Amino acid sequence: MSIVRPPSHYTKSYFDKWYRHPRTRVKSSLDIERQLRMVVAAAEYLFERPVRKVLDVGAGEGNWSLALKKIRPGASYYGVDASEYAVQRYGKKRNIRLGTFGTVGTLDLPDDFDLVLCCGVLNYVAPRELATGLRALTAMCPGVGYFEVFSSADDAVGDFTRAEARTPRWWRSLFRRTGWSAMGMHLYLPTPIEGVAAALERAR
Repeated sequence: MSIVRPPSHYTKSYFDKWYRHPRTRVKSSLDIERQLRMVVAAAEYLFERPVRKVLDVGAGEGNWSLALKKIRPGASYYGVDASEYAVQRYGKKRNIRLGTFGTVGTLDLPDDFDLVLCCGVLNYVAPRELATGLRALTAMCPGVGYFEVFSSADDAVGDFTRAEARTPRWWRSLFRRTGWSAMGMHLYLPTPIEGVAAALERAR
């Protein structure tokens, strides 16, 4: 089942509704900061050094860049988003370039990211594009991937319904096939370096 949204769907009114309006927004700035602190701490625990370079795929207006600046002021932030509105308004200011999840490997980005963020995005990407993007990211991220996904088993809030969502089994198979090893809490390691985590830290 597909819940793909075209880039033209992500206008200012979309971001006003889901990111700013106090009654309909999915996360507040405090929610984002709390979530990012958890993810950064996990990455730094595994690799025993500070996070220095972060890629945010499906960055939207770059709200995660603001939280990163607060948590790790010296870290570099790179954003990618398909919304022409978001890139035109915030691209230069927050280092966001135009691109889709499937084209992330073609955008001349670095290949040494400590952390890849993909929050509230994968539910809206077509299966073939998901596989292309995930495989590309394994080559760009010798670190941790944070892929926030909600399945048909979750009672999640967002621009989709549970009936539209894919099953947990479908998602687990996709991540395994595209080179990612699950650790739980939406955290993944590229399979070639999964041994960075202890056996019981990895989800099986």
